[in-house]
Amino acid sequence: MTEDNQSLTTEFILTGFKDLPELRTILFLIFLSIYLITMVGNLGLVALIFTEPRLHTPMYIFLGNLALMDSCCSCAITPKMLQNFFSKEGIISLYECMAQWYFLCLAETSDCFLLAAMAYDRYVAICNPLQYHTLMSKELCIQMTMGVYIAGNLHPIIHIGFLFRLTFCRSHQINHFFCDVLPLYRLSCVDPYTNELMLFIFAGSMSILSIAIVMISYLFILFTIFTMKSNKGRGKALSCASHFLSVSIFYGSLLFTYVRPNSVKKGDKDIPLAIFYTLVIPLLNPFIYTLRNREVINAMKKIVKMS
Repeated sequence: MTEDNQSLTTEFILTGFKDLPELRTILFLIFLSIYLITMVGNLGLVALIFTEPRLHTPMYIFLGNLALMDSCCSCAITPKMLQNFFSKEGIISLYECMAQWYFLCLAETSDCFLLAAMAYDRYVAICNPLQYHTLMSKELCIQMTMGVYIAGNLHPIIHIGFLFRLTFCRSHQINHFFCDVLPLYRLSCVDPYTNELMLFIFAGSMSILSIAIVMISYLFILFTIFTMKSNKGRGKALSCASHFLSVSIFYGSLLFTYVRPNSVKKGDKDIPLAIFYTLVIPLLNPFIYTLRNREVINAMKKIVKMS
């Protein structure tokens, strides 16, 4: 096949986990279970926040949108991955690739800013409780949420636009369980330097900005909590620690995947890192943010009693 004909290809083959045929059934059941628990947990949380008037506050509005974006992430990635466990070839078209990347990037970008918004909300609630309703009004909450979704949609559109400048004339096998842009850059017969630069600039700047907001907010929160001489303060510190661990895993895996030097050339860690930010974090978030939350637990008990 000539290079001209190769460059016209519109299909790729996802080979993630294909080298583990003996574990195919076990992996399928594990990822299916993760998917079902993730969807039930996140969509259940969205429904709970939507139906319970007492949860119509900035913190829970942000949390509900985080759960919605985690559901979006799982829907974009997991069904195709589960299908490929029992597919001989695991073919995905270029347009499916772009759609998958769009919804994944939308979810992850929105999550970055939602986590920052949640951290700021907690900072105001704990460090400035008397000014909370002034500093975190519903109008500001709505504006912040709209800003999150505008940024979340613009970010993938930029990278998908730059994908159209690439042609693919190398191997069409993508060593991943979903269609990420980094493996596509490796398959391009056009120098993807511009794409890499745009990814580094946008992903890096948005991650660093949101991480800075989270870090500064949690530092002030912890300082305030440790000045409380009560068991309540220790409980809040433990809750903040679990939130911060989840946030650290999420941001760390994203930064190491997309912002580290030579991320396009080094693809050996793509799958392990992607499992964290596409599967593990969406699974854990509903439990991390609700298990120690009395208002959510009381709302769940209320619904159970009514049923």
